Amino acid sequence: MPASRSVVIGVDSSTQSTKAAAVDADTGALLAVGRAPHTVTGTAGARESDPEEWWTALVTAVRSAVRDADVPAASVTGIAVAGQQHGLVTLGPGGRPLRPALLWNDTRSAPQAAALAAHLGGPEAWAARTGSVPVASMTAAKWQWLREHEPERADAATGVRLPHDHLTERLSGTAVTDPGDASGTCWYGTATGAYDREVLDLIGLDPALLPALAPTGATRVGTLAPAAAEALGLPRAVAVAAGTGDNMAAAVGLGLGGAGLLDHPVVSLGTSGTVFAATRARPAAPGLAGFAATDGAGTYLPLGCTLNCTLAVDRFAALLGLDREDAVPGGGDGDGGGDGGGVVVLPYLDGERTPDLPHAAGLVTGLRHGTDPRAVLGAAYEGAAFTVLRALDGLLAACGLDPAAPDVRDRPLRLIGGGARGRFWTDTVRRLSGRPLVVPAAGELVALGAAALAAGAATGSDPVALATAWGTGAGEVLPALPRDGETWDRIAGVLTAATPTLLS
Repeated sequence: MPASRSVVIGVDSSTQSTKAAAVDADTGALLAVGRAPHTVTGTAGARESDPEEWWTALVTAVRSAVRDADVPAASVTGIAVAGQQHGLVTLGPGGRPLRPALLWNDTRSAPQAAALAAHLGGPEAWAARTGSVPVASMTAAKWQWLREHEPERADAATGVRLPHDHLTERLSGTAVTDPGDASGTCWYGTATGAYDREVLDLIGLDPALLPALAPTGATRVGTLAPAAAEALGLPRAVAVAAGTGDNMAAAVGLGLGGAGLLDHPVVSLGTSGTVFAATRARPAAPGLAGFAATDGAGTYLPLGCTLNCTLAVDRFAALLGLDREDAVPGGGDGDGGGDGGGVVVLPYLDGERTPDLPHAAGLVTGLRHGTDPRAVLGAAYEGAAFTVLRALDGLLAACGLDPAAPDVRDRPLRLIGGGARGRFWTDTVRRLSGRPLVVPAAGELVALGAAALAAGAATGSDPVALATAWGTGAGEVLPALPRDGETWDRIAGVLTAATPTLLS
């Protein structure tokens, strides 16, 4: 590839790893992907990672992507980071972390979240002003936990960042965030587009510790700082975008936003399960994360999130000594409960966020002597998929849509994430939803969305329009299957019965 061709780098810094995609900015062709792992530590609800490891992984992944793409370093014109949302990074002298980051799935801050939600008018008022009600995952609750449990570190903080903010600052030397990722903190007002000073006062967070707010995730915030350019082996002239959260970047990669598809639902099956849609509506409903989109076009990205998805199902497979694809449906079809009752698994191994059950554990019911272990695994798939699809129904209703209306139910789901590559995952989602699916061919949508942000920073183009032109959201269409209402109702009945006692 000639040096005159433009290559952009999209970085997906997720819970488990960093992936860096080298992309042809003109065509959207994925040239190479570099990868490096992260370490997550913690027990009894704690989930932490060292942000220094994120930076080391970013450097390794970017260098690998540029090398494997076989392009000259001079052809790289832009870079953007999409990071796991909600994590709390506290900085000290020299901009280095004071302690490991508290991750989105760290549930220790559940008591602090509940206490915060009772202030400022209660859950409905929080949803109206920040888009979301404080739960354990939200950054405001994590900061409050730090103040109560490690006050000396909170007092010593010279900066407070989200994961993607921290990496963008390491790249550019500029402390900046975007509306999308900021809207997951519970201290950003989605109605005002600014930090909410009353919330910051409530949690004792000095706004001077926070990064500046860029208009969009594609805003050019500078070029590579000298140390970053040297570490990456790239020219200092490479444009650095503000970047965003991973869900916002996935939406860009799918072509969702003001310059693309609106009100098209997405289901993402990863470590967590998420459902979202780019919309002009600004829903404010407890239990829903009313995020801002990152394209700055008056677009919102309401999102429902579950904590237990592919990783929880894989854990059940390991416990049963099965391969993840060895499942059969857990219902009363002759393979399950034997008496027609069926096996139900609520795989809430890490507590649960939607529904808000932070102290829940996994629940299995309906076992008989003759129960096939494969049916138990199938029921784990069903329980995880049910929880995600139930969150989708709540999201659609909050946007003013009737989930049962034919024109809404016939709208295809865009299925992404690692689970979208699994046969039993796709079959289960089709069976429980009764919807057609679009499974995008591109496997690195977060990184590709970040690459579109990088191209936007380098050229001034709208990143959603770029991703739409690249066609990164196109893929296989799977027709709808008849909806399995019997299994749905059975799982719903167990969840309702167990919530007051076993799951609370």
